[in-house]
Amino acid sequence: MTPQHLHQAGIFALRRPGTSLPLVLLHGIGSDAESWVRMMSALPPAIDVIAWNAPGYESSAALANTSPTPDDYADSLAALLDALGLPRVVLAGHSLGTLFAARFALMFPQRVAALALLSPALGYGIAPGEPLPAGVQGRVDDLVRLGPTEFAATRAAKLVFHPDDKPEILAGVRRGMGAVRMPGYGQAVRALGAGTLLADVAQIAAPTLVAVGAEDVVTPPANAQATYDAAPNKRSFTLVPGAGHALPQEDPAVVAQLLGALVMEAQHV
Repeated sequence: MTPQHLHQAGIFALRRPGTSLPLVLLHGIGSDAESWVRMMSALPPAIDVIAWNAPGYESSAALANTSPTPDDYADSLAALLDALGLPRVVLAGHSLGTLFAARFALMFPQRVAALALLSPALGYGIAPGEPLPAGVQGRVDDLVRLGPTEFAATRAAKLVFHPDDKPEILAGVRRGMGAVRMPGYGQAVRALGAGTLLADVAQIAAPTLVAVGAEDVVTPPANAQATYDAAPNKRSFTLVPGAGHALPQEDPAVVAQLLGALVMEAQHV
């Protein structure tokens, strides 16, 4: 079934309806809801799955706070779930999306039946108003200097393991990265700077799954292992061979298997 487009609480999202406990997907910093489509189609038909476009991405409204933290994105997600009438979900984040997923699980623990953190970005713990690390600030500077299309052309290949062997996947990653815009991307970079994933995860009671591509050079496996080690309620740790950072696109079948099983287990607890 082709995912349906929806617009609630200022957020545009994709939804493939099903009968299960809802699975909500949060994309990474250079991506959007469409990055999940291949994985969504690989899920069992019963899974009710929603992929958001984060505030400031695609047609979703940007945040009012010009220097947001993951708290702001967690509040936006809560508003979206309220508008959809979803009191409890299984939550999965990829890369930057893991910071938002973990903070939501910390702020609204009763609403998260289980948590999946894919290719986790740890964040930098930068206090509001403090300058970002040069490499992080450079993302915004490059987008402004190059424009989205050239920005994507210079960065996308780093996210895919052996990109020359995966032209369709690389094209999808480049499309998503080429669609980012200001101020949404700049706000997301600031939230990345403010993120404290390990500290957040250490306080989350929900069953937590962590997965990462074995060849990920953006958020390497050591980061994912540290995330899993910090989780009090460990579910599983998966190192996916032959995959880089764009894990849901590079190996959608493996990710779908992991998330589908997580939903089914959470639903029957």
